Amino acid sequence: MDKVDCIIAGAGVVGLAIARSLARRGIEVVILEREAAFGTGTSSRNSEVIHAGLYYAPGSLKARLCVEGRGMLYAYAAENGVPHRRCGKLIVATSPDQDTALDAILARARAAGVHDLCRLTAAEAQALEPELACTAALLSPSTGIIDSHALMLSLLGEAEAQGAILSPGSAVVGVEVTPAGFAVTTEDIASGERFTMASRFFVNAAGLHASELAGAILGLPPDHVPRTLFARGNYYSLPGRPAFSHLVYPVPEPGGLGVHLTLDLGGGMRFGPDVDWIDSIDYRVNAARRDHFQTEIRKYWPGLPEDALAPTYCGIRPKLSGAGHPGADFRIDGPEAHDIPGLINLFGIESPGLTASLAIAEEVAARLGAGR
Repeated sequence: MDKVDCIIAGAGVVGLAIARSLARRGIEVVILEREAAFGTGTSSRNSEVIHAGLYYAPGSLKARLCVEGRGMLYAYAAENGVPHRRCGKLIVATSPDQDTALDAILARARAAGVHDLCRLTAAEAQALEPELACTAALLSPSTGIIDSHALMLSLLGEAEAQGAILSPGSAVVGVEVTPAGFAVTTEDIASGERFTMASRFFVNAAGLHASELAGAILGLPPDHVPRTLFARGNYYSLPGRPAFSHLVYPVPEPGGLGVHLTLDLGGGMRFGPDVDWIDSIDYRVNAARRDHFQTEIRKYWPGLPEDALAPTYCGIRPKLSGAGHPGADFRIDGPEAHDIPGLINLFGIESPGLTASLAIAEEVAARLGAGR
């Protein structure tokens, strides 16, 4: 049986960041990815926003790793030529009864270590964005956008330069805890051939499939495997010259941040995601949601042209709490949680997972005892 130091299941942005972090420490890494290429799931089907860390409970993993990761990500992008822009965003109240929600966001952000957020009157916000309709707003100058594919390509390139190997089309079908670590069985998606490798560390960064994979680890008690729920988010785009220079977010809604306006690095406008709970992974855009999108967008942009939105793509968030329940924190379950040396399970890595990816990688390395 071939042996490696570490096997990582999942080549999304978090899996690739972990691979880079461990490979830079001299750890031999193999990344197993069930799809034909890296980053085809949640990592490439999102808003590509670098979040400032405004919404997450102080002391939570989401709050800490988002704030740490945001600084790390801006620095990494600048040093490695990854396209990005610190464009800033406005969070807007569209009725007077929402003004207190802005106060709550401001207080939570400050408690989480975000100190550059500022309150704006409607006139001040409209001076920045003349097309905007609001009663008040918050300005987050630390929010930005990034090319997620270029980021993942850079992370993979660094990992491979340090000896890491990516194996696409390789599904993990079984993991057994052994006295020396793990026996990991993979199946080649194209041929059906199976192969088993031994490793000292095993990192489950399988995103939407993380709970399914954790349930297949022989030796991991079932009470350490949470249920992952799927919240699909549809996106619509609007061709032509953008009407805004900042990102625009409404007050958050249950399960998400509302139908917000983001910009891509080419200057195009896109809107989403909404929250569409589904029972299984389905990447078909729900075109019937256009009227809902138009209604929500016109609350802050009354000038949205009629019937101009085009369905574009959708993403799926791996959720640990369902509709009607408070949002759950990231779960990074290491030996301190399940008492299995060398095992890390990552559950519920949704937004702000892209922003936090480099900080998550350092957290995983620390929990594995991999040092600096």
